[in-house]
Amino acid sequence: MAKKKTITKNDIITFYMDYVLEHDQNPKSVFAFAKANNFEESKFYEFFASFEAIEKGIFEAFFTNSIEALNKSEDYKIFDARNKLLSFYYTFFENLTANRSYVKHVLYKYKNNLKGLKVLSGLKHHFTGYINDLGIQMLDIKQEQLEKIQEKALKESAWLQLLLTMKFWLDDTSASFEKTDIFIEKSVNTTFDVLDIAPLKSVIDLGKFLFKEKFQMN
Repeated sequence: MAKKKTITKNDIITFYMDYVLEHDQNPKSVFAFAKANNFEESKFYEFFASFEAIEKGIFEAFFTNSIEALNKSEDYKIFDARNKLLSFYYTFFENLTANRSYVKHVLYKYKNNLKGLKVLSGLKHHFTGYINDLGIQMLDIKQEQLEKIQEKALKESAWLQLLLTMKFWLDDTSASFEKTDIFIEKSVNTTFDVLDIAPLKSVIDLGKFLFKEKFQMN
């Protein structure tokens, strides 16, 4: 049988996910994997250096597919940061749910220790970049080093929140994973309520005013 000539990155990802689910293990070698799916081994290396790279690429694809879907919505483009993040969560977890068998196969045994998992490193890179680009309002510290610390803390806490939500979803047994939807809404809204700097800015402005008045009176 002639080898398939047109093989895309998504084809290889699909072949890999199907193989893992059908055999309950990773392919033994790239050669065997390519042969089983009737394409040249060299085609594999055009997109991935290893099976580990595919696994990382799959979770990155869940992210990029979610963002591409969101960017097609005119409503999403005018949302504030809170509603953009909520929309991302719902779309991202729809993608995970559509591939739940594979995601559980890869992550379930690590569900209590997802933070340092290499397979999620690419997802973390994309997601924290997304958080950075949301323009979430933070305190204007006017000190570069402290601002960098504040930005890093925001990205790391957002990443931990995503991992916590993934763990909740992995354990969720409710119909249509409705409990995960509730968890997403409550956790994202709580985060933004905590980040709401308007009351804090008012306190700071009041403090500045009182200090100025006291200084002038003295």
